[in-house]
Order: sequence, then structure tokens, then C-alpha cells
Amino acid sequence: MIKVLIVDDSALVRRLLVEILNSSNELEVVGVAGDPFIAREKIKRLKPDVITLDVEMPRMDGITFLANLMRLRPLPVVMISSLTEQGADVTLRALELGAVDFVPKPKLDVERGLAAYAEEIIDKVVAAAGARLCTLAPRIDSAAVMGVKSVSTAHVVLQTEAVKHHFRAADRIIGIGASTGGTEAIKEVLRDLPPDMPGIVISQHIPEAFSAPFAARANSQSQLTVVEAKDRQQILPGHAYIAPGNRHLLVKRDGARYLCELDDGPLVNRHKPSVDVMFSSLARNVGPNSIGVMLTGMGCDGAAGMGELKQAGGSTLVQDEKSSVVWGMPGETVKRGFADEVLGLNKIAQRLVQLSQRR
Repeated sequence: MIKVLIVDDSALVRRLLVEILNSSNELEVVGVAGDPFIAREKIKRLKPDVITLDVEMPRMDGITFLANLMRLRPLPVVMISSLTEQGADVTLRALELGAVDFVPKPKLDVERGLAAYAEEIIDKVVAAAGARLCTLAPRIDSAAVMGVKSVSTAHVVLQTEAVKHHFRAADRIIGIGASTGGTEAIKEVLRDLPPDMPGIVISQHIPEAFSAPFAARANSQSQLTVVEAKDRQQILPGHAYIAPGNRHLLVKRDGARYLCELDDGPLVNRHKPSVDVMFSSLARNVGPNSIGVMLTGMGCDGAAGMGELKQAGGSTLVQDEKSSVVWGMPGETVKRGFADEVLGLNKIAQRLVQLSQRR
């Protein structure tokens, strides 16, 4: 049994989470705590395998507690975060600090809202128990990848706006899919890419309120222009387009141009955006000029689409198990024989540069 400690200042939320998690035959709630100070003592005594952690709590906020926990006694943490723009920013910060995943908590009618997420909550806590808590590998400087004089990270950040518009024309399109652990993995890849890359489309399993703040955070750390995708938006070199939460992102051809198409169809593999949907559109409309990248994530979404992309003549890259937080989606792609190459996270950007330069 996976032992879980629930840390939340709301007695209602604690009760609901206990009921949901104890309904699984894989999980056992060994304790609850109303604030981080009580949680600290219970962690020492109960030795949980996973912690669910609220963001807003008395005496010490969840982010401060998480930072201390990951520094002193790293444990898999699933954040319980509100579905607001402010909640999104805080949750993305928690993922940067080492939280494995998050579960959105509705502002109104919490009881019914959490009950609707019961299956997702259980899946994410189970996955967190097997997640790899590892620091991201050392960065590969994008200037070094291109064979030019290396510059400091600070200089790159300061010069980002100046260099973002210097890109070459290209008819290749890169697609990146990810889920659990993906927000940090995506940022790591984008940070290491030079500004003259082909257009990139990204599907990350993320709620509607979180995709725009995520795109903004990625944009601030990348030499590429990173935006939340809009319907009928032209895909340009030097740009990355992140699927909005609750919309599928497809790539469509319009004459000599490629466009983003947002679709409000049904969930695919329990997700919207779905990585399978995006990869399938790349296979149909970009074919051998496409490059698919599967990063860390729970489940199997995207594996079938990778197969279509490979069959269409595109290149397929998969993050290796060692550097993945959860090797579900990448592992399934490898298992089905759809991966051309399996690489550590810190090698993916360099390989994308090389593949993009091929005729």
C-alpha cells in the first residue's frame, strides 16, 4: 500500500481526500495535517510515500513548506491548487521546486468538484509514488550547440527580445507532447534551443487556467517566442505554440503555410489537449518534415500518434527513463517500437537542432 499524508487547512477537503484516496486498493491515508508544522512532525513519525499539499495554509504557505521539504527531505508531492490565474502561477512555481504533479481544486462547490476529479486524483497520487525525484540535468548552452561562442545565461535572458526575430525560413514542424513532469521538461528543452528553430507545437496535459501562465513563464526563459496557441494562427519559425487547456491543438496546411487549429472535440485518452490528436495531425499534414518528441508523462497518450508520425516518415525522439519523472507515455512509445531515438532530457535540444538542419 502507498502511504499518503494529506496536508490541507480545510477540514472539508481533508475529509473528501481521505474518502477518495482510501477508496483505492493501492492507497492508504496514514494521516492528515491542518498546517505545515503539524505535517512536519507527522512526516517524521508516519513516513509517508506521497504528500498531497495545499497552497494556501496558515502559519506557513505551501510553497515555503515545499521548498524546505525538497531541500531537507525530498518526497513526492501532489499539489492541490485552485483553478485561478493566481493559483496557476503558484502551482507552476511548485512544479519548479520539485512537486511531481497537481490536482485542480474548484473555487465553488468543492465537494462536488473534487468528487468529479476522484479518478484523476487517485491516478496522480499513485503515479507520484513511483516518480523520480531528480534535479534536471545540466543545461546545454544553445550557443554552444550552434558552434558559436558561449554566452552567459543572464546575457541570453537580457538579449532574448533582441534575438527572437532573427530566424530562418523552414518548412519543418516540431511537435512536443508531455504530461506529468512535463512543464519543467518542456521549459528545459525550449531554454536550450537557438532562436532560428522551425515552428514548434506543444501539447501538455494542463487545465484551462494554467496554459497561458505556463506559456508566459516558458517565454521568459527561452530565446524562442513562446505563446498560447490561437485558432488559425500561422506557425512561424522561431516560435513555440502551447495548446490551451481544454482544447486540442492540430497542425493544418494552408497552401505553403502551416496553421494552428484548435478543436473543442471530446476527450481523447481522457485528455484535452491530447498528444495523440496533435501527433496525428502532424503525420497527416506535415509527414516526413515533422519531428515528434515525447517527454515525461503518465499514461499512454501520444504513443499511437507517434506511430502514425513514424509511419509518415517523420523523426521520433523519446525522453529516456532515467531523466523522466514518470516514464509512462515515453515508455509506451518505446514499447510499441515507435521511437527512433531514446535520449536524456539534456540531449534532446541538441538533437532537434541537428535534425532541423537536415535537408
